[in-house]
Amino acid sequence: MRPQKPSAILRCSGTQAFLVTDLTNILYLSGVSMSAGFMLITPRKMLLFADSRYAEIAQKTAGDCVTVLSPDLLGKSLASYRQCGCEADSVTLAQFGRWKRKFKNTKFVQKTGVIEEFRRSKSQDELRKFRKAQEITHDIIARVPRVLKDGESELKVAEKLRSWALQLGAQELAFEPIVAFGTHSSRPHHRPTSRTLRMGNVVQIDVGARYEGYAADQSAFFFTGSPTPKQSRAYEAVRKAKDAAVALVRPGVSTHALDEAARNVLRDYDMEEAFTHALGHGLGLDVHEGVTVSGRAQEKYLLKGEIITIEPGVYFAGQFGIRLEEEVVV
Repeated sequence: MRPQKPSAILRCSGTQAFLVTDLTNILYLSGVSMSAGFMLITPRKMLLFADSRYAEIAQKTAGDCVTVLSPDLLGKSLASYRQCGCEADSVTLAQFGRWKRKFKNTKFVQKTGVIEEFRRSKSQDELRKFRKAQEITHDIIARVPRVLKDGESELKVAEKLRSWALQLGAQELAFEPIVAFGTHSSRPHHRPTSRTLRMGNVVQIDVGARYEGYAADQSAFFFTGSPTPKQSRAYEAVRKAKDAAVALVRPGVSTHALDEAARNVLRDYDMEEAFTHALGHGLGLDVHEGVTVSGRAQEKYLLKGEIITIEPGVYFAGQFGIRLEEEVVV
């Protein structure tokens, strides 16, 4: 949940001040979308350093606890603090070195996941935006069968997904869509090609709309002919694995428990080895944020208001793959 006071961030970082450089984190804290900038979290204020391109819009849209300043004043603001945390994942080694040389009286301490932890639990306004993105994405997927015609290419279907997103009121697609025909569906992150559909092919779609900054992410699978016994069995296994994990979702549940619930189902079908990726991930301003739902990732416990995906899949190289995905608000 978005922190009400800057001091909450500093308690989490364990530092006297905290320098935010990740642009999505700046958007989250200030409401201002920029291509460059900094935000300094101090005990009483959040200082947003925006150049002339963004100064006017920042003054209008930044929250009450945000003060907008010229980037030239960063050094003066830092001078009050002998220690300052910074975001290790969004600061290059070269940039870190420049700061150490330029601001010699301030010791920079690299931290990870400070703002991201606040972003996990969504406010009602954030959930409203997500649900609109989710609704648009549902409507996009509902239109897919009408274009699954003999001779239609993956690239053309992908372009249709983009067009529909805008028609339905999305800001944009949140990521490059996956459109995979036939054997291409065995590649989890396939990029659309000029391959054309032949009736009888299976079709894997992965798409998400973005609305007022918030992303949806859904996968759907289509048969354009009669499925083979192996395809039918795989579809059943994946559907049951998804449902088993979704049924467990509630605050306090371990991400490892969700992963194990899905894997237990696939194990019963002798298909666990064909499941090659994480079960899911957190969702919000970024398509992947917060938790990774996997037995191989750090174990975390779900928070009320968190959004996660549950997306088991099985893949048989050179044959087909099936992935089904559901977004869940905890």
